Amino acid sequence: GSTGFGRGDFEMDAAAFVSGAGLLQRVGVRPATARRGRRRCSVAMTVAIDEMSLWKLSDDERRSRMMLADEGTFSAKYVAFDEDDDSTYALDQVVYRAEKGGLLDVEHDMDKLGRFSAEQWKQLFDRRAGRTVWPYGSGVWSKKEWVLPGIPHDDIVSMFEGNSNLFWAERFGAELGMSDLWVKQCGNSHTGSFKDLGMTALVSQVNNMIKHGSNIKAVGCASTGDTSAALSAYCAAAGIPSVVFLPADKISIAQLVQPIANGSIVLSLETDFDGCMKLIQEVVEEYPIYLANSMNSLRLEGQKSVSIEIAQQFDWQVPDWVVVPGGNLGNVYAFYKGFKMMKDLGLTDRLPRLAVAQARNANPLYKAYKANWDFEPQQAQTTYASAIQIGDPVSVHRAIRALKACDGVVEEASEEELMDVAARADRTGMFNCPHTGVALAALEKLRSSGTINASDRTVVVSTAHGLKFTDSKVKYHEGTLPNCESRFANKVVRIKADSGLVIDQIRE
Repeated sequence: GSTGFGRGDFEMDAAAFVSGAGLLQRVGVRPATARRGRRRCSVAMTVAIDEMSLWKLSDDERRSRMMLADEGTFSAKYVAFDEDDDSTYALDQVVYRAEKGGLLDVEHDMDKLGRFSAEQWKQLFDRRAGRTVWPYGSGVWSKKEWVLPGIPHDDIVSMFEGNSNLFWAERFGAELGMSDLWVKQCGNSHTGSFKDLGMTALVSQVNNMIKHGSNIKAVGCASTGDTSAALSAYCAAAGIPSVVFLPADKISIAQLVQPIANGSIVLSLETDFDGCMKLIQEVVEEYPIYLANSMNSLRLEGQKSVSIEIAQQFDWQVPDWVVVPGGNLGNVYAFYKGFKMMKDLGLTDRLPRLAVAQARNANPLYKAYKANWDFEPQQAQTTYASAIQIGDPVSVHRAIRALKACDGVVEEASEEELMDVAARADRTGMFNCPHTGVALAALEKLRSSGTINASDRTVVVSTAHGLKFTDSKVKYHEGTLPNCESRFANKVVRIKADSGLVIDQIRE
């Protein structure tokens, strides 16, 4: 009755209830909103009812519902990122820099995408979300036309990446005086980080190129840990050799074991990430290894799906702020691209403001922000947020363009600040990596300064799973982390197996 549908429109059986409940969760209706907002629940159920008949269709019929009539007409190409360079390249060319030496960007034929209305795109993306029809169930490939439209389905290498939880951080938000704080849990992915989103796009393109005769012997990357894990997994799934360049003794054991287990050639080099990045660029000039670092803009096409997914989970509404941990900074530009593409095609009406969070020990973008965008590379110092321990980020000018376009800001966090706030947030139900700690610490500062208001809808992007960084967490709670007071440590209590002693300890 309250949905506005009569029995003639549908049969309200168990399948309908399951479909409606699942869709409420998928579109990001938080429990409190669902309790208070009958009208919003009704809207979500209407969509669920529209899709619930899919289970009755054959495989071919379901696939046809997931496709556009003229899907093959969409296209994309490389263009120069720098505005004074008009060079262009096909996506199947092995090329990393434009004619004048600058970075490349992937440009879509927006006129062809614009032939479909915003409502058509929303309905298509909602219809595909979380389904098992290959490859559209992936959070990346459900937006295939906006990512890499020319890739045949059989060449896509996907592990159902994306579709990550948008966690309503109600308790931690209350500590900051915020009513609408969310954490996008991108670490809830196949290899435990958001890098999967870009790697599915890149490895799929490489898979297609190899099948068409391209002389690629392996795919390689320099990494602070998460990129190498994603590359090795996706290459292993495709049967493509991979090589990873890692800075010796600067990544966690959990990160190191992933490329080892997936069969990569693992090179531990006596340098930092920036040194690894310089070395692999020299190697790919001499040997046919395809470069998979974020200077390769293919990865950014997959990563921009985070922005689209966030809007989709908010019923196609854009948050006021998105807070992002920043290292090599490709993710900053990728998220901006996703939001801009939605706005340009009419799915949304504005851009969110971006806030980039950097560790104080590796903060070249923060210093550039404070110096009116005058960037100078630096030698990054050791930080517990090891994946963003980068002093000369490849995508710094991409990030600066994104921040200027959306009136963005940059903030920093000390080592003690990032570990303390991660521990505090963990006590509200999260399990944060140190990089998310950087973002949360930056958020707290921006909230204290009044830059972010109490009622602003704010999304913090958690880039990796906390289980990949248990070493620093254990040391924090043991009180053995160097230069850290561990003010929110929760130490293990070891006592004899005696009920009286146990009760006494609990009382204390």
